[in-house]
Amino acid sequence: MISAILQLDYYSMRTQYAIRKLVEKALDIKKLTPEIENEINSELTELGYISDVDYEALELLMAEMDAGRIQLVPSLF
Repeated sequence: MISAILQLDYYSMRTQYAIRKLVEKALDIKKLTPEIENEINSELTELGYISDVDYEALELLMAEMDAGRIQLVPSLF
């Protein structure tokens, strides 16, 4: 029972704000790659909801893309 709780806690810690971290990656390299976009979509699908922090991060990413500061690119390689 305790191990199941610890595993659940570890899982939620691992995924906590995962989308925000992916957005930070895109902001750092000033590019939204298909890999980052797919990871964001996977997190959304896996979690089934979005936290306020992740939502705000996605809003920032979209605003930066609209302003032309973040480029949508086919791939880094």
